[in-house]
Amino acid sequence: YTRGTVTAFSPFDARADAEALRKAMKGMGTDEETVLKILTSRNNAQRQEIAAAFKTLFGRDLVDDLKSELTSKFETLMVSLMRPTCIFDAHALKHAIKGAGTNEKVLTEILASRTPAEVRNIKQVYLQEYEANLEDKITGETSGYFQRLLVVLLQANRDPDGRVDEGLVEQDAQVLFRAGELKWGTDEEKFITILGTRSVSHLRRVFDKYMTISGFQIEETIDRETSGDLEKLLLAVVKCIRSVPAYFAETLYYSMKGAGTDDDTLIRVMVSRSEIDLLDIRQEFRKNFAKSLHQMIQKDTSGDYRKALLLLCGGDDE
Repeated sequence: YTRGTVTAFSPFDARADAEALRKAMKGMGTDEETVLKILTSRNNAQRQEIAAAFKTLFGRDLVDDLKSELTSKFETLMVSLMRPTCIFDAHALKHAIKGAGTNEKVLTEILASRTPAEVRNIKQVYLQEYEANLEDKITGETSGYFQRLLVVLLQANRDPDGRVDEGLVEQDAQVLFRAGELKWGTDEEKFITILGTRSVSHLRRVFDKYMTISGFQIEETIDRETSGDLEKLLLAVVKCIRSVPAYFAETLYYSMKGAGTDDDTLIRVMVSRSEIDLLDIRQEFRKNFAKSLHQMIQKDTSGDYRKALLLLCGGDDE
């Protein structure tokens, strides 16, 4: 992954950073600027080293100190940056399925966009961290075809990319056409199996072929023939097959568009993609929304929260 905006900081000195953070949070008032500058310019592995040095030097927990010294969205963002990369998704899923009501948006975003290897890792970490089976937890909180597509994605058995067989492409496109446009009610199971298990390169060809056969983009059919959580998940899967960065650019755009900002989504995407593909997301954003991600964050957020998000964004795309 080299398309992130955040990379390893050099020259890096974990103890010096720990000392600077302690000084910034000690006594009356907090020097938020120092906190955000350090945490947004070190990568996650380095932040973990800083936390270890902080405990060694001061016998204090850095995350606890951040929680007690910072407030609101800025606090959430800084604490999210401190979460070890390997447990970030598992933690987000855990919180999406705990307590009253399930946050389907988070389940959809994570399971539609992560690679099979990433999903296998999430399941393993979930078991280690929470001593629970992620699939059991998700099936306990969801139902219907939405649940079934989540379970298919959780199997993380999508065909690996290889040579694309045009005959199979034609066949899958016909099956989807018959299941969607040609009958009353949709044969959801066909959509789930094909979209959940075929390789990315195969599906991109299927979408082209589908357009040729039906005259519709597959997204239009899904939009017309399905609804609710299933529709959102099917669309997310299709968008991620077409382009993961484009999917996240759109997710970020809608988190800020209109009245009020969906800060949880904004923070989750900015943090989780900052070391993976945020440069590509910025490019897609600029291309698809006639403004830059930087400009939209600038307009939609304020204070230290805005400063930190803009540093994570890492630049404007005029």
